[in-house]
Amino acid sequence: MPELPEVETVMRGMQAHLQGHTIIRAAMHRADLRWAMPPGLAKRLTGARVESFHRRGKYILMRLDGGDSMMLHLGMSGRVNLTHLDPAIPVLVGRHEHLVMETEQGCRFGLVDPRRFGSVDLLATDAEAEHRLLRGMGPEPLGPDFNPGMLVQAMQGRRTNLKAALLDQRLVAGLGNIYVCEALYRARLSPLREAGTIGAARAGRLVAAIQAVLREAIAAGGSSLRDYVQPDGELGYFQHAWKVYGREGEPCPDCPGASECPGIQRIQQSGRSTFFCPRVQK
Repeated sequence: MPELPEVETVMRGMQAHLQGHTIIRAAMHRADLRWAMPPGLAKRLTGARVESFHRRGKYILMRLDGGDSMMLHLGMSGRVNLTHLDPAIPVLVGRHEHLVMETEQGCRFGLVDPRRFGSVDLLATDAEAEHRLLRGMGPEPLGPDFNPGMLVQAMQGRRTNLKAALLDQRLVAGLGNIYVCEALYRARLSPLREAGTIGAARAGRLVAAIQAVLREAIAAGGSSLRDYVQPDGELGYFQHAWKVYGREGEPCPDCPGASECPGIQRIQQSGRSTFFCPRVQK
Protein backbone atom coordinates (compact mmCIF):
# COMPACT_ATOMS: atom_id res chain seq x y z
CA MET A 1 0.00 0.00 0.00
CA PRO A 2 1.35 3.48 -0.79
CA GLU A 3 2.65 5.14 2.36
CA LEU A 4 3.19 8.79 3.23
CA PRO A 5 6.12 9.45 0.83
CA GLU A 6 4.26 7.87 -2.09
CA VAL A 7 1.07 9.80 -1.31
CA GLU A 8 3.05 13.04 -0.95
CA THR A 9 4.70 12.35 -4.32
CA VAL A 10 1.33 11.78 -5.99
CA MET A 11 -0.10 14.93 -4.40
CA ARG A 12 2.83 17.02 -5.62
CA GLY A 13 2.36 15.63 -9.12
CA MET A 14 -1.33 16.52 -9.06
CA GLN A 15 -0.49 19.97 -7.74
CA ALA A 16 2.03 20.62 -10.52
CA HIS A 17 -0.40 19.53 -13.24
CA LEU A 18 -3.80 20.64 -11.93
CA GLN A 19 -3.52 23.59 -9.54
CA GLY A 20 -5.05 26.70 -11.06
CA HIS A 21 -6.83 24.66 -13.75
CA THR A 22 -10.55 24.61 -14.48
CA ILE A 23 -12.18 21.21 -14.89
CA ILE A 24 -14.26 21.17 -18.06
CA ARG A 25 -15.14 17.45 -18.13
CA ALA A 26 -15.43 14.80 -15.43
CA ALA A 27 -16.75 11.25 -15.67
CA MET A 28 -17.18 8.30 -13.34
CA HIS A 29 -16.91 4.84 -14.87
CA ARG A 30 -18.22 2.92 -11.88
CA ALA A 31 -20.44 3.78 -8.94
CA ASP A 32 -18.15 2.63 -6.16
CA LEU A 33 -14.62 1.79 -5.09
CA ARG A 34 -14.18 0.73 -1.48
CA TRP A 35 -17.30 2.77 -0.79
CA ALA A 36 -19.90 4.37 -3.01
CA MET A 37 -18.78 7.39 -5.02
CA PRO A 38 -20.33 10.69 -3.88
CA PRO A 39 -23.67 11.36 -5.59
CA GLY A 40 -23.32 13.70 -8.56
CA LEU A 41 -19.52 13.82 -8.24
CA ALA A 42 -18.85 14.39 -11.95
CA LYS A 43 -21.40 17.19 -12.13
CA ARG A 44 -20.00 18.91 -9.04
CA LEU A 45 -16.43 18.70 -10.38
CA THR A 46 -17.30 20.06 -13.83
CA GLY A 47 -16.68 23.81 -14.01
CA ALA A 48 -14.76 23.92 -10.73
CA ARG A 49 -11.35 25.55 -10.46
CA VAL A 50 -8.63 23.65 -8.58
CA GLU A 51 -7.37 26.03 -5.90
CA SER A 52 -4.84 24.02 -3.86
CA PHE A 53 -3.83 20.65 -2.47
CA HIS A 54 -3.27 19.28 1.01
CA ARG A 55 -2.20 15.89 2.35
CA ARG A 56 -3.48 14.52 5.66
CA GLY A 57 -1.90 11.21 6.56
CA LYS A 58 -2.37 9.02 3.49
CA TYR A 59 -5.25 11.10 2.10
CA ILE A 60 -5.01 13.72 -0.68
CA LEU A 61 -7.36 16.70 -0.55
CA MET A 62 -7.93 18.62 -3.78
CA ARG A 63 -9.55 21.93 -2.82
CA LEU A 64 -11.96 23.57 -5.27
CA ASP A 65 -13.12 27.15 -5.64
CA GLY A 66 -16.73 26.39 -4.69
CA GLY A 67 -15.79 25.44 -1.15
CA ASP A 68 -15.59 21.67 -1.73
CA SER A 69 -12.63 19.32 -1.41
CA MET A 70 -12.28 16.04 -3.26
CA MET A 71 -10.61 13.55 -0.93
CA LEU A 72 -8.64 10.71 -2.50
CA HIS A 73 -7.20 7.58 -0.94
CA LEU A 74 -5.15 5.26 -3.16
CA GLY A 75 -5.85 2.06 -1.23
CA MET A 76 -3.68 -0.93 -2.08
CA SER A 77 -3.40 -0.61 -5.85
CA GLY A 78 -4.57 2.89 -6.72
CA ARG A 79 -2.50 5.20 -8.86
CA VAL A 80 -2.98 8.48 -10.68
CA ASN A 81 -2.22 9.03 -14.37
CA LEU A 82 -1.60 12.64 -15.43
CA THR A 83 -1.19 13.37 -19.13
CA HIS A 84 -1.38 16.35 -21.46
CA LEU A 85 -4.10 16.14 -24.10
CA ASP A 86 -3.32 16.28 -27.80
CA PRO A 87 -6.40 17.36 -29.81
CA ALA A 88 -5.22 15.23 -32.71
CA ILE A 89 -5.11 12.02 -30.67
CA PRO A 90 -8.34 10.44 -29.35
CA VAL A 91 -8.25 9.49 -25.68
CA LEU A 92 -9.50 6.07 -24.65
CA VAL A 93 -10.53 5.23 -21.11
CA GLY A 94 -7.92 2.93 -19.64
CA ARG A 95 -8.57 -0.39 -17.96
CA HIS A 96 -9.64 0.08 -14.32
CA GLU A 97 -9.76 3.86 -14.85
CA HIS A 98 -12.70 4.74 -12.62
CA LEU A 99 -12.61 8.55 -12.47
CA VAL A 100 -11.46 10.90 -15.24
CA MET A 101 -11.13 14.69 -15.29
CA GLU A 102 -10.00 16.99 -18.11
CA THR A 103 -9.05 20.62 -17.64
CA GLU A 104 -9.41 23.68 -19.81
CA GLN A 105 -5.62 23.95 -19.87
CA GLY A 106 -5.27 20.50 -21.49
CA CYS A 107 -4.45 18.18 -18.60
CA ARG A 108 -6.10 14.82 -18.11
CA PHE A 109 -6.40 13.08 -14.72
CA GLY A 110 -7.22 9.39 -14.48
CA LEU A 111 -7.68 7.39 -11.27
CA VAL A 112 -6.75 3.73 -11.80
CA ASP A 113 -7.54 1.20 -9.07
CA PRO A 114 -7.66 -2.48 -10.13
CA ARG A 115 -8.47 -3.85 -6.66
CA ARG A 116 -10.85 -1.01 -5.78
CA PHE A 117 -9.63 -0.59 -2.19
CA GLY A 118 -9.22 3.16 -2.71
CA SER A 119 -11.87 5.77 -2.09
CA VAL A 120 -13.10 9.14 -3.32
CA ASP A 121 -15.24 11.54 -1.32
CA LEU A 122 -16.45 15.11 -1.60
CA LEU A 123 -16.65 17.30 1.50
CA ALA A 124 -16.73 20.92 2.57
CA THR A 125 -13.20 22.34 2.67
CA ASP A 126 -13.81 24.12 5.96
CA ALA A 127 -14.95 20.83 7.53
CA GLU A 128 -12.07 18.60 6.36
CA ALA A 129 -10.75 18.02 9.86
CA GLU A 130 -14.15 16.67 10.97
CA HIS A 131 -14.45 14.02 8.29
CA ARG A 132 -14.88 10.55 9.80
CA LEU A 133 -11.65 9.31 8.17
CA LEU A 134 -9.55 12.30 9.27
CA ARG A 135 -11.02 13.07 12.67
CA GLY A 136 -8.87 11.71 15.48
CA MET A 137 -5.66 11.43 13.46
CA GLY A 138 -2.40 12.17 15.24
CA PRO A 139 0.04 14.89 14.17
CA GLU A 140 1.86 14.82 10.86
CA PRO A 141 5.34 13.29 11.32
CA LEU A 142 6.97 16.08 9.31
CA GLY A 143 5.09 18.84 11.14
CA PRO A 144 6.11 20.86 14.19
CA ASP A 145 3.69 19.05 16.52
CA PHE A 146 5.58 15.78 16.11
CA ASN A 147 8.52 16.09 18.50
CA PRO A 148 10.25 14.02 21.21
CA GLY A 149 8.16 15.46 24.05
CA MET A 150 4.92 14.67 22.24
CA LEU A 151 6.12 11.14 21.46
CA VAL A 152 7.11 10.38 25.05
CA GLN A 153 3.74 11.56 26.28
CA ALA A 154 1.83 9.60 23.61
CA MET A 155 3.75 6.40 24.39
CA GLN A 156 3.37 6.68 28.15
CA GLY A 157 1.72 3.62 29.62
CA ARG A 158 1.48 1.76 26.31
CA ARG A 159 2.35 -1.91 26.68
CA THR A 160 2.08 -2.75 23.00
CA ASN A 161 5.25 -3.16 20.94
CA LEU A 162 6.89 -0.06 19.50
CA LYS A 163 6.23 -1.04 15.87
CA ALA A 164 2.48 -1.41 16.43
CA ALA A 165 2.31 1.87 18.34
CA LEU A 166 3.93 3.80 15.48
CA LEU A 167 1.47 2.34 12.99
CA ASP A 168 -1.46 3.62 15.05
CA GLN A 169 -2.79 6.57 13.02
CA ARG A 170 -4.22 8.10 16.21
CA LEU A 171 -0.68 8.53 17.51
CA VAL A 172 0.98 9.82 14.35
CA ALA A 173 -0.57 10.17 10.89
CA GLY A 174 0.66 8.52 7.74
CA LEU A 175 3.35 6.12 8.93
CA GLY A 176 3.32 2.69 7.31
CA ASN A 177 5.11 -0.61 7.54
CA ILE A 178 8.13 0.07 5.30
CA TYR A 179 9.17 3.41 6.76
CA VAL A 180 8.58 2.37 10.38
CA CYS A 181 10.93 -0.59 9.85
CA GLU A 182 13.54 1.70 8.31
CA ALA A 183 13.18 4.41 10.98
CA LEU A 184 13.44 1.94 13.86
CA TYR A 185 16.62 0.57 12.35
CA ARG A 186 18.15 4.04 12.01
CA ALA A 187 17.16 4.86 15.58
CA ARG A 188 18.65 1.52 16.77
CA LEU A 189 15.38 0.61 18.49
CA SER A 190 13.88 -2.86 18.47
CA PRO A 191 10.38 -3.22 17.02
CA LEU A 192 9.72 -5.60 19.92
CA ARG A 193 10.45 -3.00 22.59
CA GLU A 194 7.51 -2.02 24.77
CA ALA A 195 6.29 1.36 23.57
CA GLY A 196 5.98 2.79 27.08
CA THR A 197 9.72 2.37 27.71
CA ILE A 198 10.62 5.18 25.29
CA GLY A 199 12.28 8.02 27.19
CA ALA A 200 13.44 11.40 26.01
CA ALA A 201 16.75 10.24 24.51
CA ARG A 202 15.24 7.35 22.56
CA ALA A 203 12.30 9.50 21.46
CA GLY A 204 14.73 12.10 20.14
CA ARG A 205 16.55 9.48 18.06
CA LEU A 206 13.29 8.05 16.81
CA VAL A 207 11.73 11.38 15.77
CA ALA A 208 14.92 12.33 13.93
CA ALA A 209 15.05 8.94 12.17
CA ILE A 210 11.37 9.05 11.13
CA GLN A 211 11.70 12.54 9.70
CA ALA A 212 14.96 11.77 7.92
CA VAL A 213 13.71 8.59 6.25
CA LEU A 214 10.46 10.25 5.15
CA ARG A 215 12.25 13.27 3.67
CA GLU A 216 14.74 11.07 1.83
CA ALA A 217 11.95 8.87 0.48
CA ILE A 218 9.94 11.88 -0.74
CA ALA A 219 13.03 13.27 -2.46
CA ALA A 220 13.47 9.89 -4.17
CA GLY A 221 9.86 9.81 -5.34
CA GLY A 222 8.85 7.10 -2.90
CA SER A 223 9.37 3.36 -3.16
CA SER A 224 7.94 1.48 -6.14
CA LEU A 225 6.21 -1.69 -4.98
CA ARG A 226 3.92 -3.68 -7.27
CA ASP A 227 1.35 -1.19 -8.58
CA TYR A 228 2.77 2.10 -7.33
CA VAL A 229 4.28 4.57 -9.80
CA GLN A 230 4.53 8.34 -9.77
CA PRO A 231 1.85 10.35 -11.60
CA ASP A 232 4.10 10.80 -14.64
CA GLY A 233 4.62 7.05 -14.88
CA GLU A 234 8.16 7.10 -13.50
CA LEU A 235 9.19 4.71 -10.74
CA GLY A 236 10.29 5.91 -7.32
CA TYR A 237 13.66 4.54 -6.28
CA PHE A 238 13.90 4.78 -2.48
CA GLN A 239 13.61 0.97 -2.30
CA HIS A 240 17.27 0.90 -3.34
CA ALA A 241 18.13 2.71 -0.09
CA TRP A 242 16.34 0.28 2.23
CA LYS A 243 18.60 -0.91 5.02
CA VAL A 244 16.41 -3.72 6.38
CA TYR A 245 13.01 -3.90 4.68
CA GLY A 246 12.78 -6.92 2.37
CA ARG A 247 16.35 -8.00 3.20
CA GLU A 248 15.73 -11.08 5.33
CA GLY A 249 18.87 -13.17 5.79
CA GLU A 250 21.23 -10.52 4.43
CA PRO A 251 24.02 -9.11 6.61
CA CYS A 252 23.10 -6.02 8.60
CA PRO A 253 24.86 -3.10 6.87
CA ASP A 254 25.89 -1.54 10.19
CA CYS A 255 26.89 -4.54 12.31
CA PRO A 256 30.42 -3.89 13.65
CA GLY A 257 31.62 -7.47 13.06
CA ALA A 258 30.44 -9.40 10.03
CA SER A 259 31.30 -12.77 11.61
CA GLU A 260 29.03 -12.04 14.58
CA CYS A 261 26.15 -10.57 12.57
CA PRO A 262 22.97 -12.64 12.92
CA GLY A 263 21.64 -11.18 9.69
CA ILE A 264 18.44 -9.28 9.15
CA GLN A 265 15.47 -11.13 10.55
CA ARG A 266 11.84 -11.15 9.52
CA ILE A 267 9.03 -11.62 12.02
CA GLN A 268 5.27 -11.15 11.95
CA GLN A 269 3.71 -8.39 14.03
CA SER A 270 -0.03 -7.76 13.81
CA GLY A 271 -0.15 -9.63 10.52
CA ARG A 272 2.64 -7.58 8.92
CA SER A 273 6.24 -8.40 8.17
CA THR A 274 8.83 -6.66 10.33
CA PHE A 275 12.49 -6.58 9.29
CA PHE A 276 15.20 -5.74 11.83
CA CYS A 277 18.66 -6.58 13.14
CA PRO A 278 18.44 -8.00 16.68
CA ARG A 279 22.07 -7.12 17.32
CA VAL A 280 22.01 -3.38 16.70
CA GLN A 281 18.35 -2.70 17.56
CA LYS A 282 17.62 -2.82 21.29
